[in-house]
Amino acid sequence: METARLHLQTLAPSRRQLRLAVVTETYPPEVNGVAMSTGRVVEGLLARGHEVQLIRPRQTPADRPVNAPGFDEMLSAGIPLPRYNHLKLGLPARQALLRAWNLRRPDVVQIVTEGPLGWSAVAAARKLRLPVVTEFHTNFHSYSRYYGVGWLKQPLAAWLRRFHNKGDLCLVPTDALRAELVAGGYARLAVLARGVDTQLFSPARRSEALRAQWGVTPGTPVCAIVSRLAPEKNLALGLRAFEAFRAQRPDARLLVVGDGPARVALQASHPQHLYAGMRTGEDLAAHYASAELFLFPSLTETFGNVITEALASGLPVLGFDYAAAAEMLRDGVNGLLAPFGDEQAFVAAAARLGADSPLRAAMATRAPESVQHRDWQGVILRLEQHLEEVIGEHQRRQVEKSGLGVVIE
Repeated sequence: METARLHLQTLAPSRRQLRLAVVTETYPPEVNGVAMSTGRVVEGLLARGHEVQLIRPRQTPADRPVNAPGFDEMLSAGIPLPRYNHLKLGLPARQALLRAWNLRRPDVVQIVTEGPLGWSAVAAARKLRLPVVTEFHTNFHSYSRYYGVGWLKQPLAAWLRRFHNKGDLCLVPTDALRAELVAGGYARLAVLARGVDTQLFSPARRSEALRAQWGVTPGTPVCAIVSRLAPEKNLALGLRAFEAFRAQRPDARLLVVGDGPARVALQASHPQHLYAGMRTGEDLAAHYASAELFLFPSLTETFGNVITEALASGLPVLGFDYAAAAEMLRDGVNGLLAPFGDEQAFVAAAARLGADSPLRAAMATRAPESVQHRDWQGVILRLEQHLEEVIGEHQRRQVEKSGLGVVIE
């Protein structure tokens, strides 16, 4: 659990201790936005004095469950996720969950992912009449066109809607996504933003020694892409945008941080760029802070944690006007926004940034202050309020069904 430290020691314990069952198919030390966010949430809940049972797939053959005061793990079987062999898809575990939750009932079940393990957790919780909170993290239906199965978009959208509507509440990261899902037939939605660790991600992490390893001088502008390297991340546009930037600054370099199924082909076709592979913790923070500009060409995000990390690190961000970029960027102040899907505008904005060093410098100065309010402490407190409301409403419904007419707490 060292991979998800929250710096929440100053938070006072919650007035009421809850026991939560958190079900997820990805968790640290796996490296992705869902795993990172879930690790932060679990650490925050523990810091508030709640008890957490974490249900997740076994990550390696040697993986063993952790049992500590207030925290225990239940590991399920899993199979490698297609095209992402380092991640597991949890297999259904309905009977095991029924046995575990019959022995010790959680106050609420929080389901992070919509895979087979998540579906079986919904079924088990419903069987035992436990309140359920789900989280919408990934636009799987939007990925379909990047993998040549665009015909699956509507079935996948219906599948996701059915899953989340089985819960008492679905948490989403932005108001815009909430409105989109409401229009798509989702019920019982609430916004829970994502946080950023500003103690970890900071301009103070800038390292001239690291830049020297990249072979760049102190005045060389470095454009960074930090991403899973996969088709749905629209990396080809990121490369085009960098070339537009480099047309204005021929000495510029492109830094690509991350791994994934597209890395081998990308590195083979564009060997001139810097490829750092997967980075975590202070090492990742140094890679962010040692660049000058962050390029975010993706069109499939529900949020985009890397945007807040880049801003906290002092990087202006170029992104499309949606998800985290729409919420966090002020055009011309801490980054530039292109209309959603307008690739020509995205490339033109990159060229503008290449030609205007004073603008980049001014935006870099303002970037960190624009995310100072996005701390994880506030996220945890808001999550706690949502959980309390779901539990209270669930109790009221159970009382109404029983005909007792009163709630005893």
